[in-house]
Amino acid sequence: MDNVLADNRIHILYFASFREQLGQAEECLPASYDTVSELLSELAVRGENWKTVLFDNKNLQIAVNHDIASRETCLKSGDEVAFFPPVTGG
Repeated sequence: MDNVLADNRIHILYFASFREQLGQAEECLPASYDTVSELLSELAVRGENWKTVLFDNKNLQIAVNHDIASRETCLKSGDEVAFFPPVTGG
């Protein structure tokens, strides 16, 4: 039964500075979003901080099921979506 419930949800991870800015490392939401963009739009209504950190962030890095993704990437039940800031190296 728990696996069935988990499959009807998406698992969202917030990495690095996003974790501190949003006050959480992860959460699960119903799998009712067709694309990453739809998910971001829903998260943006939580407040200005969410909108700025995720929705308005042109450098937002996205992974779906450990693969680099874009805002147009389709989502389905059981997916894991990770948001992280751009990584710079030297």
